[in-house]
Amino acid sequence: MSKEITRRQFIIGAAAAGVVLGTGGMFVWKGHNIPAPVRRGDVTYDVLIIGSGGAGMRAALAAMAKDKNLKVGVMTKLPPTRSASTMAQGGMNGVTGVGTNVKDTPDLHAYDTIKGGAWLNDQDAVEFFAEQAGKTICEMDYMGYPYNRDKEGYFHQRKMGGSSQPRAAYYMDRAGHAMVHTLFEQCLKQNVDFISECQMLEICMGGEDKKQLNGVIALDMRTGNILGIPAKSVLIATGGYGRAYWIRTSNPYSSTGDGIVAGMNIGIPFKDPEMVQFHPTGLAVNGVLLSESSRSEGAQLKNKDGERFMEKYDPQRMELSTRDIVAQSIAKEMEEGRGVGEGISAGVYLDFTVIKPERVHAVLQQVFDLSLHFAGVDITKEPVLIAPTCHYSMGGLEMADFHTGETRVPGVYTAGECSCVSVHGANRLGANSLSEVLVFGKVAGEGAADYAKGHDYKGSQEDLKAACKKWSDTFEEVTHREHVGNRTVPEIRNDMVNTMWYKCGVFRTESQLQEAAQELAKLTEEYKHVYVGDSSHVYNTAFEQYFELGNLLQVSHAIVQGAIARKESRGGHFRRDFPKRDDQNFLKHTLIFKQPDGQYKAEYKDVVITKFPPNAPKPQAK
Repeated sequence: MSKEITRRQFIIGAAAAGVVLGTGGMFVWKGHNIPAPVRRGDVTYDVLIIGSGGAGMRAALAAMAKDKNLKVGVMTKLPPTRSASTMAQGGMNGVTGVGTNVKDTPDLHAYDTIKGGAWLNDQDAVEFFAEQAGKTICEMDYMGYPYNRDKEGYFHQRKMGGSSQPRAAYYMDRAGHAMVHTLFEQCLKQNVDFISECQMLEICMGGEDKKQLNGVIALDMRTGNILGIPAKSVLIATGGYGRAYWIRTSNPYSSTGDGIVAGMNIGIPFKDPEMVQFHPTGLAVNGVLLSESSRSEGAQLKNKDGERFMEKYDPQRMELSTRDIVAQSIAKEMEEGRGVGEGISAGVYLDFTVIKPERVHAVLQQVFDLSLHFAGVDITKEPVLIAPTCHYSMGGLEMADFHTGETRVPGVYTAGECSCVSVHGANRLGANSLSEVLVFGKVAGEGAADYAKGHDYKGSQEDLKAACKKWSDTFEEVTHREHVGNRTVPEIRNDMVNTMWYKCGVFRTESQLQEAAQELAKLTEEYKHVYVGDSSHVYNTAFEQYFELGNLLQVSHAIVQGAIARKESRGGHFRRDFPKRDDQNFLKHTLIFKQPDGQYKAEYKDVVITKFPPNAPKPQAK
């Protein structure tokens, strides 16, 4: 028998191994984490991508496909296959027209997305997305993605929350792992540079009006060296910021909003920051996500009395209602005394015992493992305690043109969760995220490549050197502070988290939000003198956490300011003092700008409506 394996078998094995690595194993990155030309300072990238998740690596492949002579690099503060994208479990939505998906149409996908997003979606972008998503599923198949298939060999596609048709193609409950390893293999094949364990500190702009892109300033975590990397174009694909809610998030510790802050600092607005998605089913003990595929496969939500309570809130869709409704229903059960436990680790039950154990192990093995490892519960034998957890940002850096991925700053592009294409509106549907990062990662990669091909590098090496010196001085000053009554990073972070969870969480009011704004302002002042306590240069994670806390404070400010400005309830944003959706006054996007004096300014932008006005009837299936 041949000992050779297919690429598909390799990726299945890599995805499975990734689960082991993610639970404590060591990823060994062969070779230098910083390519030699970057260390020497004698390379200028045509396209420099920040972030190695699905959007970043898909963008790299798209840029290389435009022109193999382009110099394309992917910078990540982690090893390349440890991004948050690997944690995605449920699948990727798209109309393929085969197998279980034959009755679906792009119009139905668009309508479900718009209705689920409470009509805050820009419909021209949604229509483009729905047309491209099925093609993306096929592209990933061509690259070797190991989809689960039906007996006829077609993609098996299941129905996720908020979807009217089964359109989520998947690999077990490890869809993100398989996606990242598939893309990483292709990036290696195309000789994409990876600059790993390297923290972006800022996007360096120059010229009299500060609108000329110089490149990126970054910290090499292995050595402590500050690097100035020149680039014709920069593509921000750094993911979300869930750690603003710390243990009440499903996001990894790396999700600290770095790209959003870097973009805001050069004039890109944070669009719809108040639209934070609280996923209904995070483990109550620590926020770790149990995939929506759990409920798609039949798991039931029950309160302490054993009542399947979703029947009260959405009797038609039950557990497969949209995430905002399910999360709010769980929160209400807990508030009214039908939850289990007390404080920040209270919750309700998610009952898998109604599913056959062999089915759980066949398609929900990661959910089984996570529940067993992090909550000590065998879900085939007893329910597990869950609670809403900050999971996703529908908002992000404004994407000015969804056909190119460009922002309003020339040469700077964005894609993935850190961006706002306005596809998800006020609430993202399950399995739309992986499709979105792939569709718009490709778009942004092509856009950045076209920009680079049409422009010479006009940045300033002197500006890059000056910015490196500034950050080197900052590192020395911050890490050599004495502990003379000033607060520590964990102390400030813990206060920030309590402020965000209790005053800008699932439910919000004007008084709570105003208190949150005042508390964050106080914490920001304390942060200016925070004690770090480690002056070493090699793997100074204390300094990295200091830097990330500054980003989280800025992101938290923006979330709160957006929530104050939106005096209505819509999707993931629920104001108890304004419980109704207000299409007359708030069918518009919130744009939060950071001003030179450090203050925040809110502006608005109209939502694009095409064929589906608010509450329009659903189109027919085939």
